[in-house]
Amino acid sequence: MNKIIRIEWKLFLREPAMVGFAILFPTVLLLVLGAVPALRTPDPQFGGARFIDSYVSTLVVITLAFLGLNKLPGTVATYREKGVLRRFSTTPVHPARLLVAQIVVNLVAGVLSVVLLLVVCKAVFDIDLPHAPLGFVAAFVLGLLSLSALGLLVAAWAPNARAAGGWATVVFMLVMFFGGAYLPRFLLPAPLVRIGEYLPPGVGALQDAWLGTAPSPVHLAVMALIALAAGTVAAKSFRWE
Repeated sequence: MNKIIRIEWKLFLREPAMVGFAILFPTVLLLVLGAVPALRTPDPQFGGARFIDSYVSTLVVITLAFLGLNKLPGTVATYREKGVLRRFSTTPVHPARLLVAQIVVNLVAGVLSVVLLLVVCKAVFDIDLPHAPLGFVAAFVLGLLSLSALGLLVAAWAPNARAAGGWATVVFMLVMFFGGAYLPRFLLPAPLVRIGEYLPPGVGALQDAWLGTAPSPVHLAVMALIALAAGTVAAKSFRWE
């Protein structure tokens, strides 16, 4: 298993675009936004905090969305289309291990992205680190698992890699919209903000853990339920060839 994970990690590093977007882009975007003086000024609209303080949770959403919905479905569907999963099924190594390795690689990449973001947050902009670190870790892991489960569901149902990429893009755009990546959440209508708090990867839970109290158990439970349901359906409907 460790060997498969190492191989998948090396393959991931050979994709400069994915490495750049999933690991580096959130931090680069923070640096760009932080270069605007108005976004570094305390604002009553954010309870006296700055825009960049409230936007950090959305940067984490961007990382999780890229990993769970851009990388995972396309990679898995391509492996199936090229016969990689079928060949694995003829060996003592079950192809399911390849899927687990993909999720582990996503987890490692996500942790690297968030660690880099945390360092820049504190060192460059003096943004507080998550006030509820355990809650933040729980929200991060459940957010990654729920999006990965949805990504595997897309890969399971898509007839080929091209379709998987198209379907995943639709889900990706919805996640980014409700997560505040396209339009800051304070500009969205209240019902959309409320919906976004419960959709994976749980921007509401991430923001609560970062800025204030521990995330709502309901938010975490919804993500866990989505991860379990989507993962179960994906496992039952997945085609190895």
